[in-house]
Amino acid sequence: MTGRVIKFYNSFFFVKVEKDLIPCKLRGLLQRDKKIGSAVCVGDFVEISKLKDGSGVIEKILPRKSLLSRPLVANVDRVILTFAAAQPNLNLLLLDRFISLAENSKLAEIVICVNKIDLIEDKNFLAEYENLYKVIRTSTVTGAGVDELKEIISSGVTVFAGASGVGKSSLLNKIDANLKLKVGTVSEKILRGKHTTRISELIEFGNGFLVDTPGFSAVDLVDAGITAENLKYCFKEFEKFSGECKFLNGCSHSHEPNCGVKSAVENKKILRERYENYLTLLQELKSG
Repeated sequence: MTGRVIKFYNSFFFVKVEKDLIPCKLRGLLQRDKKIGSAVCVGDFVEISKLKDGSGVIEKILPRKSLLSRPLVANVDRVILTFAAAQPNLNLLLLDRFISLAENSKLAEIVICVNKIDLIEDKNFLAEYENLYKVIRTSTVTGAGVDELKEIISSGVTVFAGASGVGKSSLLNKIDANLKLKVGTVSEKILRGKHTTRISELIEFGNGFLVDTPGFSAVDLVDAGITAENLKYCFKEFEKFSGECKFLNGCSHSHEPNCGVKSAVENKKILRERYENYLTLLQELKSG
């Protein structure tokens, strides 16, 4: 049978096959190949054999389309990067750091959610990013954007990421009060401490699943596998102009002469703020 791993808890992988949730162990060969919990991830599609006692054995892991490093979740469809328009003010460097982490994880869809839009007058806030990513502007006070966000997260596997203070819990509560309760319960278990059993789980919502990510904002670029050499690939607007660089694939788009990306910045075809944030992150990676 083929199913999806919904939860990993106490050395059991809980695999959803249609309406059934089957606790499974790894086939011995898979256990010998990799450490338990890393060979199979929450979100993986797997082939299992069912045993007489109702449990199962994972025989094969099917190919993944994406892999998020923290929490370790496979086959994620999108990430909702949640920031506040004010209180606290949006930090573009932090936003571009989050985007780089999401791009490096090969997620198909990156959505920027600007919450607390009722606190500012500019209702087109962050319009300069809309040529790159979908931007949703939400408010739990006025209800703006809530229905649009709810529709997006009702299918596929969605990672919900946001720094503290941006109103993520209030936003989840506005979408569905029961959803906030489920996410909060899982987050508490994840954050109890490194010596306790860790639980990772996909939370069913609509026709899809939700993953809360209390550790996403704390992920270091290096920990996520981003290097000074591959950071440029996390800024997708660079690709269009990198073929004009004198040094082509060897260009870091920072100090080299005849750089197509630097020319695009000067000609206002690439956002200068984004480029400056790229340089800051690049220097961070180089300095170790």
